[in-house]
Amino acid sequence: MKELKHYVEKDISGVLLNESTIKKRVRELGDQISRDYEGKNMVAICILRGCVVFFSDLIREIKIPIELDFMAVSSYNHGAQTSGNVLIKYDLQDDIKGKHVLIVEDIIDTGTTLMHLKRLLEARQPESIRICCLLDKEERRLAHVDVDYIGFEIPDEFVVGYGLDYAGKYRNYREIGILKRKIYE
Repeated sequence: MKELKHYVEKDISGVLLNESTIKKRVRELGDQISRDYEGKNMVAICILRGCVVFFSDLIREIKIPIELDFMAVSSYNHGAQTSGNVLIKYDLQDDIKGKHVLIVEDIIDTGTTLMHLKRLLEARQPESIRICCLLDKEERRLAHVDVDYIGFEIPDEFVVGYGLDYAGKYRNYREIGILKRKIYE
């Protein structure tokens, strides 16, 4: 049986971030978050589905007690470009009023979705809101979003792997690769 890597690598033009580089940076983010939230009532919110792999690894690197919750927010509708419409598909299960919230996102592109999400959560009166993202495409930003913890700044390429997908595929690839244009154009 062939390994997943064989199937994925025919569709990517190259590896942007390898598995060991990702693991090292996630450990560093976990250490920094642990220091910053020491003694605080913290809830980490995973933005499903693309963030689930990063979130799972990150929370295991956080060395303080935390609560977990999940949201599903979408603006892509299985395509390569954002639709501009933000849809809450799954909302938090617990109240965040008075808590220190950490939104954990896989990638920040235009920032539009995250800007709307942050406004929605601010209305629920948390003590604070910070944002952690694995990947940041600053050059694509259309909406201003302050990001407190950034794993990697990346170029304007369509990336897959480590939870990131194109049309539901490639999420279980352990590295982050650049998808060939012929796949999504």
